[in-house]
Amino acid sequence: MIIVFKKDASKKQMQTVEDYLLRHGFKIHPSQGEERTLFGVIGETQKLFPEDFKNFEGVADVFRVLESYKICSRAFHPRDTKVKIGDVTVGGDQLAVIAGPCSIESRDMLLEISKNIIKSGANMIRGGAFKPRSSPYAFQGLGEEGLKYLREAGDMHGCPIVSEIMAIKDIPLFEKYVDVIQIGARNMQNFSLLKELAHVHKPVLLKRGISATIEEWLNSAEYLASEGNNKIILCERGIRTFEPSTRFTLDLSSVPVIRKKSHLPIVVDPSHAMGQRDLVIPMARAAIAAGAHGIMVEVHHKPQEALSDGPQALSFKQFNDLMTEISKIAEAIK
Repeated sequence: MIIVFKKDASKKQMQTVEDYLLRHGFKIHPSQGEERTLFGVIGETQKLFPEDFKNFEGVADVFRVLESYKICSRAFHPRDTKVKIGDVTVGGDQLAVIAGPCSIESRDMLLEISKNIIKSGANMIRGGAFKPRSSPYAFQGLGEEGLKYLREAGDMHGCPIVSEIMAIKDIPLFEKYVDVIQIGARNMQNFSLLKELAHVHKPVLLKRGISATIEEWLNSAEYLASEGNNKIILCERGIRTFEPSTRFTLDLSSVPVIRKKSHLPIVVDPSHAMGQRDLVIPMARAAIAAGAHGIMVEVHHKPQEALSDGPQALSFKQFNDLMTEISKIAEAIK
């Protein structure tokens, strides 16, 4: 339920409404618009009647939110959410570029890749330390050692680092080393993990599940928001369809749909969707043109020797060229 206050509503009038709702067991999520203040009401709102609140002084309108996700809906929070991580803001005019290897293979390789991607204009470094691989025999990552290397690279260049978490037991490690905790496609509906991460005071990058609808994706984000973590970045990474030409089908229509339905920022990962580096570049360009707040791409110094996802990793030159292109696109659509 949304309660809209009049332009001239006083703090005392709004406090009266808030006290009433809290007294009856509801949670309040205030949102300050350009002209008016809104209260998003969370709880069993079917017990409330909009007409009753119109008797409160200062209330202009009351209406129900029909979406199953509440806090993450645009109705609840009309203004775009901006997630600030160090000197990077995701959700505003700044283009967020998260780049790095699929897997952290060694300290030397990570430092070499980091140096080159930062030189080209990336403002966040990604790298997998705990790898969810389809085969149990594939490289699974370096674990905590990999996170230490990633932290070193981030500190060296003064930029945030992003890495994927797999299990609740690893949360203390991610709190210690990582700036942005990534929830991968396989864990998008791992509700136990989502609930635990909601209490970690770090931004969460939530990837769309490979078979998830947009509503299911936003409901997963709602698990984080409803427990108190509003620092959520959505990431479109492709969905499974009947088309076999690419690894997944990159649903770029989700970008304008998300920006219409939700206030949360959205970035796009064309690497995992396409699975082929020559296809990653045009889809990265298209993602920015569609209105994404940034991209997440894989880069490797020797893609042909990468221990995971080498065919989709960009070379240093390809990444540098891509940065030049998407910067022009971002500027053109402002």
